[in-house]
Amino acid sequence: MAMTLSSINMVRTVAVIGAGPSGLTSIKSCLEEGLEPTCFESSEDIGGLWRFKEVSEPNRASIYRSLTINISKEMLSYSDFPIPADYPNYMHHSRVLQYFRLYTEHFKLLPHIRFQTTVQSVRQRPDFSHSGQWEVVTENSEGEKETHIFDSVIICSGHYTYPHLPLKDFPGIELFEGKYFHSWDYKGPEDLHGKRVVVIGIGNSGGDIAVESSRVAEQVYMSTRSGAWVIRVLSDNGLPVDVKYNTRFAHILFQLLPVNWLNWLGEKKLNAMYDHTMYALKPKHRLFSQIPVFNDELPSKIMTGGVVLKPNIQQIRGSSVMFEDGSVIEKVDVIVFATGYNYGFPFMPPDVMHKSGHRVGLYKHVFPPTLEHPTLAVVGFIHGLGAIMPMGEMQARWATRVFKGHKKLPSKQTMLKAVDSDTKNMEKNYITSKLVPLQVDFVSYMDDLAGDVGARPSLAWLFLTDYPLFKKVLWGPVTAYQYRLTGPGKWSGARQAIFTQLDRVFQPFKTRKVEGNQDFSVAGYVLKFSIAAVVGGGAGYYLYLHPPSCLTSLLNKLHPQSA
Repeated sequence: MAMTLSSINMVRTVAVIGAGPSGLTSIKSCLEEGLEPTCFESSEDIGGLWRFKEVSEPNRASIYRSLTINISKEMLSYSDFPIPADYPNYMHHSRVLQYFRLYTEHFKLLPHIRFQTTVQSVRQRPDFSHSGQWEVVTENSEGEKETHIFDSVIICSGHYTYPHLPLKDFPGIELFEGKYFHSWDYKGPEDLHGKRVVVIGIGNSGGDIAVESSRVAEQVYMSTRSGAWVIRVLSDNGLPVDVKYNTRFAHILFQLLPVNWLNWLGEKKLNAMYDHTMYALKPKHRLFSQIPVFNDELPSKIMTGGVVLKPNIQQIRGSSVMFEDGSVIEKVDVIVFATGYNYGFPFMPPDVMHKSGHRVGLYKHVFPPTLEHPTLAVVGFIHGLGAIMPMGEMQARWATRVFKGHKKLPSKQTMLKAVDSDTKNMEKNYITSKLVPLQVDFVSYMDDLAGDVGARPSLAWLFLTDYPLFKKVLWGPVTAYQYRLTGPGKWSGARQAIFTQLDRVFQPFKTRKVEGNQDFSVAGYVLKFSIAAVVGGGAGYYLYLHPPSCLTSLLNKLHPQSA
């Protein structure tokens, strides 16, 4: 067995487990802090979840052939590497992987990755109380094992690896005469031509599979226990919905206004597009209690009969499926379980991860709070109404600064209290479960970690020193570039990236010249942030992504250079 030692006189070494989007940005964060990362990737390529393969491989994430991401590219980008302007706003998985390749090449991450190397175990060294070091055992494609010693470890193994197939909840499934499988095994609708298909689950994968299979199947039924709020990725004027509504100003409103009123407002807007009760979509939970389903086509498929919504399955008999409302579907050929994923860290000792309720309790969803030394971090193990890439990046930036000694974590007791408080707040504000144990508010979480890093943008300071940038940060989308304006890791291109982010949104549409005014510049295009409100007898009002004229006039007097 080979053994690699690290001493206090050498650069601190870090093992990064997984070369997906969280692993790649963790490598980069290590390099930024002067750490020495070694990334172990079990497959032969980068990309993690976003690397499509025709056949699903055990213990690895899997996606389907047609998968297109439901987060727009500007909201998806890492903080100091914008996605190319000509890429579409909502990218096919192949474009997402290509972006990771560009990122890897630009920051020279490839030499730090060992491919086809699986991590077998991660254990504290016998002298952990003194050194804080970890013993990592790996196995390569030839079956050769190595033991390494690292000063720190970052786990980036994701949580879409172990399919949850709850067969015990579906009596009779073992005698089903057709075929059943988990959405993890779904690659495309080729085998569903002329079939009668039941999709169980109404998450984003279940919605995509139901819509796609309905184009070739005889009939698709979608069974859901709880329903879902369905949102279009295209907002007014065809803009990406997250670019339009995921703004810092909207976030401030969400902190100030009653949540019941916000739920009512959002649900009213969604029902104006398609009544969720009439479409049998209406869930038991309120809009902002759970991440919604993003699907522009599902309502039209329900309208045209290609997809039929059904309640939870009660029993399966032969080829018949019986539902809780007493209805029966005969001659079902295929059942697809879009029932989510289990999560776990099989290479870790069970006592390392603290439990809080039904979830792994991590301090700010990154650090196990009970370890003697903060030398283990989990990056990318989180859910939020936003892209995992910028959240994982912010986690990695914070973790590596802790590893380096620039930041100190609070006491064990303080962290345990914070973990328990987070658990109670999540259970109060969101629908969580054993399969989806985490959900955070994207902007609040990013700001919180950025405060620890020292990179949180100050609206007050921007207002006083750079009013044009202040307007972009307040009224525009909360892109990750905002967290490179100041502090450690400050990027000189961050301001320009913010000023040109809408240009990159518009660029993919410039494929054909059209007569008339086609000014897609930021100055020439007014983004509307519309809120339909009931005030008194029911008056509506609108708030724009530019300040009201009276406020603009006042601020221009204070800042004549920005007029």
